[in-house]
Amino acid sequence: MCIKEFHYTETVNCTFLSNEIPASENTEIPANDIHLIFNEMKTNKMIQSGFLAAVLAGFYSCATIPEGAVAVKPFDKEKYLGKWYEIARLDFKYEKNLDNTTAQYSLNKNGNIKVDNQGYNVVKKEWTQAIGKAKFVGDDNIALLKVSFFGPFYSGYNVIGLDEEYKYALVAGASLKYLWILSRETSIPDEIRENYLKVAGKIGYNTNDLIWVKHDRIK
Repeated sequence: MCIKEFHYTETVNCTFLSNEIPASENTEIPANDIHLIFNEMKTNKMIQSGFLAAVLAGFYSCATIPEGAVAVKPFDKEKYLGKWYEIARLDFKYEKNLDNTTAQYSLNKNGNIKVDNQGYNVVKKEWTQAIGKAKFVGDDNIALLKVSFFGPFYSGYNVIGLDEEYKYALVAGASLKYLWILSRETSIPDEIRENYLKVAGKIGYNTNDLIWVKHDRIK
């Protein structure tokens, strides 16, 4: 997920009390002290502006697809809807210990895509489900999307490999940490598998780290 986290602990305050001056109508502040005060105020303002710029740059520079990867075009979202079986993935915390994983895609009334992910947790011995939403980053004929399971926070979902019949898909996340191979069935032909591995490898993915998912349970 392309969210950059910032930790900012310094409190910026334009009230300076290091050298207290008695409150009196006859009190005069030396010219040098006035100069120092205004310089410090200017510096703190620059710190605030710089921090804000860094935050905005962090959010707006988030890439949704790895460098070198190309989303499928033209893309037919209607043909892509339906149930997909997860054949392989690069593991991460939200899918850890899951097998029999599937994704069901359907259209919401607002035109976004409903994402229904399910899987069996082999440690907890129970089925899990996560409901999210996906929308296109640009035109809906380009398979460049972003998906969210947590309110306003989105991560890249990019179809970078797809056969003509929409039976087998290679999906890249926002970085080289996320990759999925999907199929309409619980298996995938060897030639498709090898082709997708080759495509992913050229982009920079370490395909040796892929987990090959078991499908041996019926919910």
